[in-house]
Amino acid sequence: MNQILWIALGGALGAVLRYLMVEGVSYVFPYSFPNGTLVVNVLGCFAIGAVFALFAGSMQFQTQIRPFLVIGILGGFTTFSSYAMELTDLFRAEQFSKAMLYFLLSNVLGFTAAWFGFKAFAA
Repeated sequence: MNQILWIALGGALGAVLRYLMVEGVSYVFPYSFPNGTLVVNVLGCFAIGAVFALFAGSMQFQTQIRPFLVIGILGGFTTFSSYAMELTDLFRAEQFSKAMLYFLLSNVLGFTAAWFGFKAFAA
């Protein structure tokens, strides 16, 4: 039960961080493109790569740190379900160019960020 509480706490923290980041990015870049969600997804991918590199092989990571940090905070922070719905909305609105750009940027930058996050923090 203790582990579930840590996941819930991390999830709440991650969700608040996501909200603040999306609002901040949307304020700075007020375009009709989901910039905030894109930034959150790329940062989340970088962070998960870094976390896995920093704690690779650590048994304490698997049992104590991973539930709070990866499942909780990063699970609450990253927004791939929001991403999927925004992508669906762009397709439904027949904004195919924006939809394809969003799809490519999210996936390419997300993978690249996870790779660099891992490489930057791997021992």
